[in-house]
Amino acid sequence: MSSALSELPVVSPMSLERPKKPKMLVVDDEPDNLDLLYRTFRRDFNVLRAESGFAALEVLATEGEVAVIISDQRMPEMKGTEFLSKTVPQFPDTMRIILTGFTDVEDLVEAINSGQVYKYITKPWDPTELKGVVQRAAETYELLKQRTEELHRAQALTTLLGTIVTAVSESTQKDDCLQRIAEACGKVFGADRCRVQRVEGESLGAQGSYGFNDALQPSLVQHPEVDPLVQAAIATRKFQAAMPVAADPALSNLPYYADSKIQACLVAPVIFRDQVLATLSLQWRELRSLQADEFALIELSAQQIGMALACAQ
Repeated sequence: MSSALSELPVVSPMSLERPKKPKMLVVDDEPDNLDLLYRTFRRDFNVLRAESGFAALEVLATEGEVAVIISDQRMPEMKGTEFLSKTVPQFPDTMRIILTGFTDVEDLVEAINSGQVYKYITKPWDPTELKGVVQRAAETYELLKQRTEELHRAQALTTLLGTIVTAVSESTQKDDCLQRIAEACGKVFGADRCRVQRVEGESLGAQGSYGFNDALQPSLVQHPEVDPLVQAAIATRKFQAAMPVAADPALSNLPYYADSKIQACLVAPVIFRDQVLATLSLQWRELRSLQADEFALIELSAQQIGMALACAQ
C-alpha cells in the first residue's frame, strides 16, 4: 500500500455502536465518597472508580475514553487538577468536574481558564446540583463527539474523493485504478475487507480488493459472483446489507463469510447515468450499527467512483 493510502483517516462513525450507558470515572482517596458517587450515578452511567490520580490513569489506560471524570482536588501524591491535566492530551473531549473545598478555589483558576476543568463543585456537595452538572456535562460530551465525528467524516471523504480521482488519472489501463480505490475505501471506512468490482453486462469483471487473502479462497477468485448481496445490489440497484451476517442463512452458510468470521457486510451499487458500472463491498469482523448519514457518505463515495470509472473507460 502506498504511503498516501496509509495516511488516509478512518471514518470514526463506522465504529461500534456506543453503549447505552456512558462511562464515568470517579476519583477520590476516601472510599466513602467513592461509594456515594457510585450510588448516585450507577443508574445512568457505567461508573468506574479509582482511589488516586495514579490509579485513575491506569483505569483510563485500560478502559479508554470516558464521558465524564469527577475528581476530588485534595488527594495525596497528586492533586485533582494535576491528574485532570494529564488526561487532556489523550482525551480532549472528556468533561472534567472537580470536587473542592472553599479554600482550594484559587488552585482551580488556571485549570478552568485553560479548559482542563468543565465545572467545580464545592464540598459538601448537593446531590441534586451535582446530578444536574453531570447531566449537562454528558450532553456536552456527546455534542462534542458528534461534531468531531462530522468534521472527521468530511475530512475523510475529501481525502477519499481526491484519492479516487488521482487513481483514475494516473492509471494507464481502465482497470488499474480498482485496487487503489478498494484500498482507499477500505481504509477510510474502517473495513476489514473491501472489494470494488466492475460489472460488465450481467457478469462481474475486473476487481480490486483490500484486506482479502484470496490465496486461501480460490473458489471466491474463480466464482466471485457467489455473493448474494452483490447479485442483489446489481439487480435492485440499491444498497444491500447483512448486519449481522449470522442472521441471514443464505450468507452465514457460505465459506466466503463463515471462514473469515465476517459479522457485517454492506454492498453499494456503483451507478453512472443509469448504468451499474461496479459494486463496492465493505465487510467488518465486528458488528456495526450504521446510521443514515453514514449510508449517505458511502453512497456519495459510490457516486464518485462511478464518475471516475466512467471517465476511465
